Amino acid sequence: MKNQDSILLFGASGQIGKSLIRKFTKNNYKVIAVTRNIHRKGYQLKTQSNYGYLEVEELTSFSEENISSLMERSTICINLIGILYEKKKNHFKTIHTDLPSLLSKVAKKKKLKQFIHISALGIEEAVDSGYALSKLGGELKARKNFEKTLIIKPSIVFSVDDNFTTNFMSLLSILPLMPLYYNGKTKFTPIHVTDLANIIFQIVERKIVGDTIECVGPEVLTFKEIILKILKSINKKRLLIPFPLFLAKFTAKIFQTMPKPLITTDQLKLLKYDNVVSGKYKTNLDLKINCSKNFENEINTYSFNWRSGGQFSKKNTLKNN
Repeated sequence: MKNQDSILLFGASGQIGKSLIRKFTKNNYKVIAVTRNIHRKGYQLKTQSNYGYLEVEELTSFSEENISSLMERSTICINLIGILYEKKKNHFKTIHTDLPSLLSKVAKKKKLKQFIHISALGIEEAVDSGYALSKLGGELKARKNFEKTLIIKPSIVFSVDDNFTTNFMSLLSILPLMPLYYNGKTKFTPIHVTDLANIIFQIVERKIVGDTIECVGPEVLTFKEIILKILKSINKKRLLIPFPLFLAKFTAKIFQTMPKPLITTDQLKLLKYDNVVSGKYKTNLDLKINCSKNFENEINTYSFNWRSGGQFSKKNTLKNN
């Protein structure tokens, strides 16, 4: 193994984690991937790496002792763990504030070269959102605990493994209409998972520490534009109806009772705020790391699963392009 650095990866089974495993192991980094269920996720994770460069560890309790034993075998730690909505056992504060606080404390004790914490873009103004406040709390505590903490704030991350575009493709395949919250004017700068993985890889390669980096894709799109591009990609037409706020709140309260909510009241609050660069921090562009993957082009590579005809519709898409 050429590279002596070892990457400890929390939240390894998500779309960003799997992409990072591919990126780092391909470039001769050893990766220790942490998962809560090795029987469900272990085999899938192992298929992402070069042989001999990945270890999968099951961790059901985030105690300081357990974390310390893993960090003793690592030189760099990356925390990807996050939730979009709260459950009985998983609360925003526990996951987004307390966990990064603990990880950063242990990282300092173990004298790691880098601690990289993934937060979120566009949350500074969202003081009425529990998600945003917990994320900001995690940033503050991690930076306070360990001066080498580097915070990455990505916009919406998309890929075939995401919970964003694929959920909307499923919904738009069956629903006759789509509500537009806040008239669909909220702005986003979606970033493809491989572009984000490359930014994180470059940060590790360059040994950047103690900074905050906002990570954005190559284009700014409104919520309505995103929905229209998804509809075009799956070859569907749907009514797009602006929802008044009182009706949006009412439907969100109903949806959040589902096992996997379509939207929650907290997410509705977040949608008030644009998800674009704030001007307060450096961006990937300041690091001379451009993101080239266009939203519409990339979703076209996997949206055939939601079109009439499934994979057989790919042939027509190629002809049209």
